[in-house]
Amino acid sequence: MFIDMTLKITPKMVKDAQGNEKKALVGHLGTHFDVMDKEFPLEYIERAGIVFDVSQVADRDIGESDIRMEMVNAGMFVAFYTGFMEKEGYGSKTYFAEHPQLSKDLIDGLIGKKVSLIGVDFAGVRRGREHTPTDQRCADNRLFIIENLCNLKEVVEAGPAFTANTYPMNYADMTGLPCRVVAKV
Repeated sequence: MFIDMTLKITPKMVKDAQGNEKKALVGHLGTHFDVMDKEFPLEYIERAGIVFDVSQVADRDIGESDIRMEMVNAGMFVAFYTGFMEKEGYGSKTYFAEHPQLSKDLIDGLIGKKVSLIGVDFAGVRRGREHTPTDQRCADNRLFIIENLCNLKEVVEAGPAFTANTYPMNYADMTGLPCRVVAKV
């Protein structure tokens, strides 16, 4: 079975997002990954994936103790289901400014495990001024962040293991690349 984890964009969503987030332009609109100054490696198109249900984590960062790190292997697509996309909806000021975030230790742990992709159902693994430097540090370690995934609850219910297929647009010299992400469960 295939589950599309790509956010379907409507004209209203474009207007809302561009009114609330200065980077919500072509490269950073909807489901995309932050490629920063790097190239998307074609071998990342298909990856073994795992999704962690962290929807019960509230009022703090999502940390290593919230997942089973021993299930994470090099080269994986590691997704985090928080339910934030379903609760808040895409494009509001709250969506971009008050989303969950991964702890710095968890991000360091995923870099250390040499995962390929991190997928989240919110606007970034860190908020505010920490967003871009964290994305850059991950990209410098060949780890890319895919933001604004949807339908992760379906993947959780079918998984946690799946095969992730990620197909970015072939843009050059951009910090963000829109992409289609499909889970095979």
